Amino acid sequence: MKSLITCACALIFSLPLFSVQAVTLPGIPEFIDEMVAKHHFKKNELENLFEHAQHRPEIIEAITRPATIKPWPEYRAAFVNAKRVKLGVEFWDKYRQTLQRASHQYGVPAEIIVAIIGVETIYGRNAGSFRTIDALTTLAFDYPRRASFFRDELENYLLLARDQEFDLLAIRSSYAGALGIPQFMPSSYRNYAVDFNGNHKIDLLHEDRDAIGSVANYMQAYGWIADEPVASLTRVELTSCSSDIKTPRMLQDWANDGFTPIHKVAYNKPVRLMDFTVDDGKEFWLAYNNFDVITKYNNSDFYAMSVFQLAEAIKAARHSSLNQ
Repeated sequence: MKSLITCACALIFSLPLFSVQAVTLPGIPEFIDEMVAKHHFKKNELENLFEHAQHRPEIIEAITRPATIKPWPEYRAAFVNAKRVKLGVEFWDKYRQTLQRASHQYGVPAEIIVAIIGVETIYGRNAGSFRTIDALTTLAFDYPRRASFFRDELENYLLLARDQEFDLLAIRSSYAGALGIPQFMPSSYRNYAVDFNGNHKIDLLHEDRDAIGSVANYMQAYGWIADEPVASLTRVELTSCSSDIKTPRMLQDWANDGFTPIHKVAYNKPVRLMDFTVDDGKEFWLAYNNFDVITKYNNSDFYAMSVFQLAEAIKAARHSSLNQ
């Protein structure tokens, strides 16, 4: 196996002269000692790595201004649009057999898998431009609100890099350190990524088939239930509700308060009600277990609804094209 830093050293002298070294951030020496004691890394190699990692203040700025501060119609339009639908149909057609196998094995519909990859990276076209080591180091040691989470992810990234022989100063990600076609955080990469193309290597950076299987495995692991609904647009028949709309309740209880699914749904578990502000008022949706599983990918109802609506749009467009 290659040394952790062997590949990285080749890029050291190409770093911009104006870069700010991350090694000055408090906590890095202690982290290095922990990695040496816990995982048997070589101290000098980690010191060398962090001397060439960059502290990126713009990452802090980006993570403190999430896209969900946008109004729902604007947020939705960024992901549920003609481009992503068209590319989603093409992706589905190209990997039809792989998606069918993933759906059969994990119980996750093909359109959901395709939509997640479409929302995350436009089918691998936009997997992130930040060096992963810079992103995770910056957030682990200069973002107190979630420092513990990103410290764990940095630990997982170094372990993943050692296993995968990643070039640590070359791998790119989102500003949050999410990797590859499906934008898995390093811990998710280590825990849920699968070799789905059978080449005895897991590669979410380049292999679409591995991404497809890994997304499906991730969703199943977080509780996706095959053949159950995701969300239902509701008909509102009363002007007031007798209880907190955020508290999950049975469908009949929602119906008694005037909220009923437009399409009949057989479901005997508690569901929660969501409201989305649209151009002409509000839409109310019932969220089932599988909707909440999508939020495990990104903890946002806007995100999960965008995935669901893109999935439905791709499925409809593909069905239409097959029947022309």
